[in-house]
Amino acid sequence: MTTEIIKILIVEDEWKIARFLQMELEHEGFKTAIEANGQRALERIIQEAFGLVLLDVMLPEMNGIEVCKRVRELSEIPIIMVTAKDEIEDKVVGLDTGADDYLTKPFAIQELLARIRAALRKHKPAAAPCVENALRIKNLVLFPSRYQAKVAEELIDLTKKEYDLLEYLVRNKHVVLDRQHILQKVWGYEYLGDTNVVDVYIRYLRSKIDERFGEKYIHTVRGVGYVVKD
Repeated sequence: MTTEIIKILIVEDEWKIARFLQMELEHEGFKTAIEANGQRALERIIQEAFGLVLLDVMLPEMNGIEVCKRVRELSEIPIIMVTAKDEIEDKVVGLDTGADDYLTKPFAIQELLARIRAALRKHKPAAAPCVENALRIKNLVLFPSRYQAKVAEELIDLTKKEYDLLEYLVRNKHVVLDRQHILQKVWGYEYLGDTNVVDVYIRYLRSKIDERFGEKYIHTVRGVGYVVKD
């Protein structure tokens, strides 16, 4: 075993199985976390620094295949699917989606540990954490270190200020932000220009994202301001 302590995310909605895996893995020296919901698992994989994911297929809100597919758009973190679905077609889909391995229940814990070690050997330690701490909302993905945004893998042509505004909205998703607050945070407290600049730039973003891709991201709260929603 490597001396580096690796954190494994166990994505499993059956508590007894999840807890069993957690105890066995921690006995072997790993750190662990448990997540039972597919959508929340995706968000945690993107935002937190896990070294490997054990991923069930049948999950609430988002199944394991879709979670794996979306993670692979952003990261090469090792993923082992652990599931009761043992049809050859299921295994093929899982592996083609980007999983490193596919283990069916029931299984011996020694076999799982061997597969974890094999998956970790395939990946350099630097590849384990999520790439760039990307921000995601629906099909929109932001890469803060590059000032880039993509929708469905298509790069969006944004100016620096457009990107700054979009990132601020996404970082505060589900929070209604008034125009004055946005103006201060994105343009700065010293800004003395046109106070309608927020509305103008919101129109720019909507034309480049919402209207172009036919999906509403930026919502107007009449009399208050704007909010980005899932």
